[in-house]
Amino acid sequence: MGTPSDLIIGVDAGTSVIKAVAFDLSGRQLATASVRNAYDTGADGSATQSLPRTWADCAAALRGLSDKIENLAARVAAVALTGQGDGTWLVGAGNEAVTDAWLWLDARAAPTVTRLTAGAGERARFEATGTGLNTCQQGSQMAHMQAECPELLDRAEVALHCKDWLFLNLTGVRATDPSEASFTFGDFRNRAYSDTVLSALGLDGRRQLLPEIIDGSQQTRPLTTEAAAATGLRAGTPVSLGYVDMVMTALGAGVHTGDTGAACSTIGSTGVHMRAVASDKVHLNAEGTGYVICLPVPGLVTQVQTNMAATLNLDWILTLAGDLVGSFGAAPTHAELVARVDGWLADTTPGALIYHPYISDAGERGPFVDANARASVIGLSAAHRFPDLVRSVVDGLGMAARDCYASMGAMPGELRLTGGAARSAALRKVLAAALDTPVRVSSRDEAGAAGCAMMAAVAIGAYPDMDACIAEWTTPLLEPAESPDPALVPVYDRHFTSYRSSRAALVPVWDGLRAAQGATT
Repeated sequence: MGTPSDLIIGVDAGTSVIKAVAFDLSGRQLATASVRNAYDTGADGSATQSLPRTWADCAAALRGLSDKIENLAARVAAVALTGQGDGTWLVGAGNEAVTDAWLWLDARAAPTVTRLTAGAGERARFEATGTGLNTCQQGSQMAHMQAECPELLDRAEVALHCKDWLFLNLTGVRATDPSEASFTFGDFRNRAYSDTVLSALGLDGRRQLLPEIIDGSQQTRPLTTEAAAATGLRAGTPVSLGYVDMVMTALGAGVHTGDTGAACSTIGSTGVHMRAVASDKVHLNAEGTGYVICLPVPGLVTQVQTNMAATLNLDWILTLAGDLVGSFGAAPTHAELVARVDGWLADTTPGALIYHPYISDAGERGPFVDANARASVIGLSAAHRFPDLVRSVVDGLGMAARDCYASMGAMPGELRLTGGAARSAALRKVLAAALDTPVRVSSRDEAGAAGCAMMAAVAIGAYPDMDACIAEWTTPLLEPAESPDPALVPVYDRHFTSYRSSRAALVPVWDGLRAAQGATT
């Protein structure tokens, strides 16, 4: 008898790390191999990544799993892909890179975004895609290329995203998935490209660069002989093109388990807040911000708002403490400081200070877009001490999450959490009270890789549909619900009113600070 094909490999190609994760067919994580990749930044706002190097790193990560799982190639039933979203990966003749990829971090399209958002077609574009225009997106970047460096588009034969580029190298097929296709160039209702969107972006003449749309939960493509040699896997192994990493992480962490009103927040360096809704129940806000990203479930999408900075705010305040203590002797490690956060919060008063967590140099993107937005603390007195500042930062993360969910409609019926900060009991308590909703943590380790592996599991027939797969891969890993503290809910209700009103009042202050900075440089 031959070796059974009893494993699925999920590949999660992040901005700085590519991970290959092996799961058995019931969703148990068996092994992980990772390779650090790299990107380059420039003074002009560019952030670029080499296409050939990214493929080489992906192949190396897949080969790395062979060192951890015996007879890996014969056991792999399918490979699935997800990766960093947005960005522009241009491919030309012979499937060679036209130039280095413009990443989601690339800011060069900012002038074009300003021009397009003031255009007559912007609201129609937003209502089709459900997605606010920003410099991260392929549509914005291609529109900027069209205006400033059209020769790049002239040399291209197809415009891909990161995972699409890896799919091309694994299968020889130029394609993208319904999630990135619809929030960039399409309509989330029918998951197809939209002439309205292309026209609003001024890219009517570039439609030939848009690839075929493939749903990796319904169909796969075989691994080529060349890719088999590069990865150590068997030629012909089914390859599933997953959705963008944000929605794959949410799927793996429990954004959709059949429970009405559930939502999922990833609290990492950035904050990603998502709710699963029927495509005909999407709430499109007046500001034209956020994303609508399809789920690999018929008729379901996720509404998304993303904070530019979440735990980066905590990193900042803890670094201040470390620097201060270190100036008198041995500095505590970051881990030692993090271990003290819950204790500091236990000794402080919730909602005593207002903190706006806009610590990123790029400002904020959710639920409002303002490159000039900056962090601030309001309400300080001589009685406040360092733990009060830490409390204000954590409270600010709760307020930012509520701000994002409020822009998408009603508060969630239950919040599922993933990301390193979700392990903080104090942060969970703040989030539960700020949103007045129960909170549950997913114990899934590599949620992004799991999400795309779930798509492959459905595509190869291991499960009849995604709901059946979710019931075994995701729901059992949700920890018990933690209810909001009824005494804290009204405190954060009042706090949120002050948070929102002061945020609006600070806009001219941010603009003035930026103008003054420009005058002195």
